[in-house]
Amino acid sequence: MLKIKLIRFGKRNQPHYRVVVQEARTKRDGKYTAKLGHYAPTQDPKILEINLEEYNKWIAKGAQPTDTVASLAKRFKSGNPFPPKKKKPSKKQLAKAKQAQEKPAKEPDKAKQAQEKPAKEPDKAKQAQEKPAKDKKETKAK
Repeated sequence: MLKIKLIRFGKRNQPHYRVVVQEARTKRDGKYTAKLGHYAPTQDPKILEINLEEYNKWIAKGAQPTDTVASLAKRFKSGNPFPPKKKKPSKKQLAKAKQAQEKPAKEPDKAKQAQEKPAKEPDKAKQAQEKPAKDKKETKAK
């Protein structure tokens, strides 16, 4: 029985595959009857090329595609096998956006607090100015 399957080529961590027609019982990387295309999943953008005429002829002759090859052929027939993915915001970005939405509701409370604080802040400012002056005098005396 003939199978349409992938044969692996390429370096370690850089696979490239050939789409081939092969006897079902042969080794994965053994001899093959016909080469139908190739697939490079690690390249950017991914490369997928399949000769659909030959693919359909072999299916008509009784060759069975593996699940992976069948899905790749279906993608290739669609015309845009690997459409670009839409970027989704990360969890961190979603949390920041959520906080930004909540802040406008809390800002009126802060505005009231800000109006009350200026009356108290000048006292603190005077105290802050007096403390460094005392420290300097003490250091000079020693």
